[in-house]
Amino acid sequence: MKIRRPRLPRTRAGQRRLVQSVMAACVLALLPATWLYVSTADRLRTTADAPRTPVAVVFGAGLWNGEPSPYLAHRLDAAAKLYRASRIEVVLVTGDNSREDYDEPDAMRAYLTRHGVPGTRIVSDYAGFDTWDSCVRARKIFGVDRAVLISQDFHIRRAVALCEAAGIDSYGVGVAAKHDVTWYYGGTREVFAAGKAALDAVLRPDPRFLGPKERGVSRALAAGR
Repeated sequence: MKIRRPRLPRTRAGQRRLVQSVMAACVLALLPATWLYVSTADRLRTTADAPRTPVAVVFGAGLWNGEPSPYLAHRLDAAAKLYRASRIEVVLVTGDNSREDYDEPDAMRAYLTRHGVPGTRIVSDYAGFDTWDSCVRARKIFGVDRAVLISQDFHIRRAVALCEAAGIDSYGVGVAAKHDVTWYYGGTREVFAAGKAALDAVLRPDPRFLGPKERGVSRALAAGR
């Protein structure tokens, strides 16, 4: 079978309509990313000027042989630094534990305890399957209403926008990372993830797993006072 190539319009009017259609599609594709950039412009901080908040939320970023990946380790280092500076009281680690041989939250907990954060100040969310799920569960399950969010700089705007949409007064600390293949992949992925983020913020779907409320964060805060 011959595959026919699409024919370009031959008339100027047709060519003009094609160009306009392509430009409109590009604008629509970039709208979600623009929304993320504009809506979070005043919500980004560094570990040096992050506001004092009761809770920091650290998002999972993969494991290597059961240990946090370098990207995840950098996020956890930032959380430990904020804890040592008394800018946060509790760390909520949220990640994927959808199968028995893969447990991001426990690996994150172990890393933090090795870096000076007491286990009593770490709370685990085992059903943070994506950013929206983590934000909704932080609010509905763990009762977090104000937090510093920690992720890489290419992801932090989406995390802040989604947690704000979920009802959490959020500030984001974007951890710098080496501009390697993973960084470029993450940055490219965010362009497409912005569209899903916009839909999540508007439609507000339930997480893949919600479950009963947990008092881990409130207990950890009370234990430290």
